[in-house]
Amino acid sequence: MTRASDSTPPRLTLGGCALLAAIIAIPCCGRGPARAGQAQRPGAKVVIQNKGSDTMVNVAQLWAEEYRHVAPEADVEVSGGGSGVGIAALIKGAVDIANASRDMKPEEIEEAKRNNQGQEPKEFVVGHDALAVYVHKSNPLNEISLDSLADIYGEHGTVTRWSQLGVEIPGVRDDRIVRISRQSSSGTYEFFREQVLDQKDFKLGSLDLNGSKEVVELVGATKTAIGYSGMGYDTDAVKMLGLSRDAGGIASAPSVDNVFDKQYPLARSLLIYTLGEPQGAVKMYIDWIMSETGQKILEESGFVPISRRRSTKS
Repeated sequence: MTRASDSTPPRLTLGGCALLAAIIAIPCCGRGPARAGQAQRPGAKVVIQNKGSDTMVNVAQLWAEEYRHVAPEADVEVSGGGSGVGIAALIKGAVDIANASRDMKPEEIEEAKRNNQGQEPKEFVVGHDALAVYVHKSNPLNEISLDSLADIYGEHGTVTRWSQLGVEIPGVRDDRIVRISRQSSSGTYEFFREQVLDQKDFKLGSLDLNGSKEVVELVGATKTAIGYSGMGYDTDAVKMLGLSRDAGGIASAPSVDNVFDKQYPLARSLLIYTLGEPQGAVKMYIDWIMSETGQKILEESGFVPISRRRSTKS
């Protein structure tokens, strides 16, 4: 798999559909909008199908809405479902762009090449994120170690109550920890499993939700809950914990600076994938996402831009 530099925009080309039109004996450019990979008549609408990461779905929708003003002839259709869902759609050739909060796996890359005439997925880093650990705002805990997180979430973990961590939540009699997680198709789930659980399995009994926003909302409504989600989903109802790599270590808060400096243990890249080098309308859209305007939208959504000089937040 090839990976694009943050500072080097990709190049690509869109193929026509003359051969297909000849085979089915109808023009490929009808009255409706054409897919980005199809030929189109001048002035016609082109549709860019964009699917994947729930972490990125909000900013992807904002990008799509703003891009309509930049390129009225382009219609970017965004849907979520998780990184795995977006990657699976890309492998089938059903989308132009897959959003992901995890890397494509080697077997996924090979399957994409087999299914798409040898085209190798192209990866673009379009931003960065801190995977934050959330608790209810009334929880007095301010920081936690990766070891303690593994004890809470891992299949062999022994921590099931807040009192085991020396935490007493005001007004709570039953201090059993409510573990909130993500569905297994989520890139966030995969990243947490890799970085916190060392690829081991999750403990049974967690509440596995489909969306990043839903995780934070449930934590904010449940005093004994803990959950993980992108830092861009922070609300007044929750608290983001500082993280240390080891018990007793120095904890780092999820912040722009700590992501840039690689101090925060659960920093990650936000990725988009295409089949081969993007071209035409898809290339123009990716170039715009990586421009100052696109990166400003990303930052205003609570994420970290690809270049420190673009950042205004601390």
